[in-house]
Amino acid sequence: MGTSSNAENEKPVSEEVCPVCKGAKFVHPMLSPGKPDYSRIVPCKCVEKESDTKRQSRLQKYSNLGTLARLTFANLNPEGKTKEPAGRELFRRVYEAAKSFAVEPKGWLVIAGPSGSGKTHLAAAIANERIERKSPVFYITTPDLLDHLRASFNPGSDMPYDEFFEQVRNAPFLILDDMGAQSSTPWAKEKLDQLLNHRYSNQLPTVIVSLSPIEELEDRVRSRLLNTDFCQIYTIGDKAQTIYSYSWAPWFELQKHMTFENFDKRVNLPKEQRDNLESAYNLALEFAKSPADWLIFAGVNGCGKTHLAAAIVNYRYKLGKSALFIVVPDFLDHLRSTFSPDSKVSYDQVFENVRNAELLVLDDFGEQAGTPWAQEKLYQVINHRYNARLATVITTSCSLDELEGRVSSRLSDHKLSTAFDIMAPDYRTDRIIHKKAIRSSRRG
Repeated sequence: MGTSSNAENEKPVSEEVCPVCKGAKFVHPMLSPGKPDYSRIVPCKCVEKESDTKRQSRLQKYSNLGTLARLTFANLNPEGKTKEPAGRELFRRVYEAAKSFAVEPKGWLVIAGPSGSGKTHLAAAIANERIERKSPVFYITTPDLLDHLRASFNPGSDMPYDEFFEQVRNAPFLILDDMGAQSSTPWAKEKLDQLLNHRYSNQLPTVIVSLSPIEELEDRVRSRLLNTDFCQIYTIGDKAQTIYSYSWAPWFELQKHMTFENFDKRVNLPKEQRDNLESAYNLALEFAKSPADWLIFAGVNGCGKTHLAAAIVNYRYKLGKSALFIVVPDFLDHLRSTFSPDSKVSYDQVFENVRNAELLVLDDFGEQAGTPWAQEKLYQVINHRYNARLATVITTSCSLDELEGRVSSRLSDHKLSTAFDIMAPDYRTDRIIHKKAIRSSRRG
């Protein structure tokens, strides 16, 4: 006995509808308490004698792909359309992740990016791969989904609202394209929340394709997508378009692996420096658990401050929370690049993403060029986050007195900021000294 997802929208008049699957041709098996197991599907008994050709045709029809049936992995460039090396490498990673997800779907796969970046081709390729493997998949854009739901309230609708909504909610494999393109009415938000909450709770394989950056989606939607134990999140497009997503871009490969667990406390240091580094570690860990106000780490290059800042971000990601790590000189370069006629992202979009990030790490503060324009942009970020009391981590090789006056006064506010000077020397120099000491002891 099973429960059906009522998948078929159209059925030949001459075909008798199966009373078990109601034409869907598959069912969710029942668990021992008598509840359907939405995480699995099995063929209905009515399809046991169905030919491969007929089964393939039925799956294609159910998929709702239409003309997208022509888009496969075979005719998709694995490196995408961007000319930027980092962007090509990122697209290749997403391409491989999409192929793997199509073969063995677990959890959710989330792909964000601007129009024309290749994300819909990736989604359609996943759907077509599932069909090739004789597994059902249902594709629909978010605006179309909401339009169909509205139309289903009409008494003359071919499929009642409840039946259509249940079909989508319980689809064994759902691809929801163009998230962010829909009208954000309270009703639309409620329907999407109900749909995603059901699929999230029942752990149904889902691909979500978003036009909007993840951080711009509704809070309840974003909180689910940022659960890294359940969701794989990728942002594709040019470097300027992907750098301000709430996940590690490929050029942050080192920071991606900087955690509290692998932080080197450098036991060979003198006791005062060891204790100081231990205090910095504990301060960062407590901040990661509950980010509030500002935390500022100052010290020489290589003292460990960037590792601790990145560890905070990785800790938040592991909890499924949002955080944004940027290197200040790079941020200013990207802001300047948005003024180019060829830029595919607006200045306002880049700037607002940084200004309003829920948790922001500003790495290498003070290393930027001290032009009036650069000073003004950084002051605007600092002043906005100061007034809004947004959680911020800053690393710098400068003393606070060496920073621009308006910025320094805000960073020095003890009511908001905790500033900590790391006494440890550059770990590279420290290693050189340590190796020399080992050699000397061996000679002795």
